[in-house]
Amino acid sequence: MSNNVRTHSFLSERLNDAIASLDAIPVARVTGRLVKVNGLMLQAVGCRFKLEQRCMVETAEGSMIEAQVVGFDHNVAYLMPIRRLGGLFAGAKVVPLEGDSTVQMSNQWLGRVVNGLGEALDGGPELRGGERISLEANPINPLKRRPVDTPLDVGVKTINGLLTVGKGQRIGLMAGSGVGKSVLLGMISQNTQADVIVVGLIGERGREVREFIERNLTEEARQKAIIIAAPADESPLMRLRATLLCHRAAEYFRDKGKDVLLMMDSLTRYAMAQREISLSLGEPPASRGYPPSVFSVLPQLLERAGNSENQEGSLTAIYTVLAEGDDQQDPVVDSARAILDGHVVLSRQLAEQGHYPAIDVNASISRCMSSCTQEAHQTVANQFRQLYSNYLQVKELLPLGGYQPGQDPDLDRAVAMYPSLSAYLQQSAHESVSYEESLTQLATLFQGR
Repeated sequence: MSNNVRTHSFLSERLNDAIASLDAIPVARVTGRLVKVNGLMLQAVGCRFKLEQRCMVETAEGSMIEAQVVGFDHNVAYLMPIRRLGGLFAGAKVVPLEGDSTVQMSNQWLGRVVNGLGEALDGGPELRGGERISLEANPINPLKRRPVDTPLDVGVKTINGLLTVGKGQRIGLMAGSGVGKSVLLGMISQNTQADVIVVGLIGERGREVREFIERNLTEEARQKAIIIAAPADESPLMRLRATLLCHRAAEYFRDKGKDVLLMMDSLTRYAMAQREISLSLGEPPASRGYPPSVFSVLPQLLERAGNSENQEGSLTAIYTVLAEGDDQQDPVVDSARAILDGHVVLSRQLAEQGHYPAIDVNASISRCMSSCTQEAHQTVANQFRQLYSNYLQVKELLPLGGYQPGQDPDLDRAVAMYPSLSAYLQQSAHESVSYEESLTQLATLFQGR
């Protein structure tokens, strides 16, 4: 008899749950229709769309293409597809989706290569399970951020010794094309001690994805790395999505108490993707073809990196910034320089001389160096900069015989020490110099001089 009672009770509970769930089922599903396609921009009417809402657009083959609302004009909503267009037709059904863009994040992501949607590109199993999180993280109270006070060993002696980076710092690698940004990024990824490495390859050549993984990541680094790739042939919205996913993955592991290194190549391609969308919506260009909205989204993105209010875990971010025509006053370069906590400028002139890494020490700075290094280290680094700057003042006069020794002791010392200074600034791509060794070599330069 007791078994019958339990069975009856169980069936009653299931029936009550089923009846209650009926209230959540909409009587009718409201959909819109596609009325115009202009380049990458879709126009839809007949439905109440929200900005940044995800939608599914019907194709002639019966499949659905995911798109996102990027603007509207009166009752016309502007959508941009995440993937390539194909099979669209006038009057196609547009189904709005509820909820924010989310992704399931877990340790399964480590060692994997994915696209901006979190889909595997490496032929491995589908990423399932884990904690479902929104791509948009809550902003951090600036008064609760943990300060940057611990140096980070990047394995490059010029940066370790003269441009020290701290855990939780955000820094930019700024240079024109073909000067060595990706190589330097690879050196840092190989040599930096981090629990998790998140690499975003945004808007770059498709072949560079495999090359970066095979050439710049050791087997040990690959096991703790997450590669998120959106090559140049992807849609602008996919490139933006991949950028957000890079930061969300880094934030997730930082909040789990891990030391995270986020490397993104490149910030300029992200700005260009945002420019494509803004211009398609009719926003007027302001600075070298970039609309004003581009310079409002950059700080929103870059402020997501860095330390949080948690005492454990850090997020150090390194962004490559392409200076078109080697112009350091390029609007994206100038904007990034104002937001980031430091910048490393690579010189084409040094690269043409075979000087690698081609870091222009005088044009570079780390704004957090004073808060994460000892005073003695800062003194020696400033002394190095002064001597190097003094040499550059007379460099062009030396071949012409325009500089006469004995006139200025500081200049004489700079000229005499220049070979040692230049040697310190050079390092092969496969060489690793620890933070302690970098400081030792720097101090050795000035012993007895």
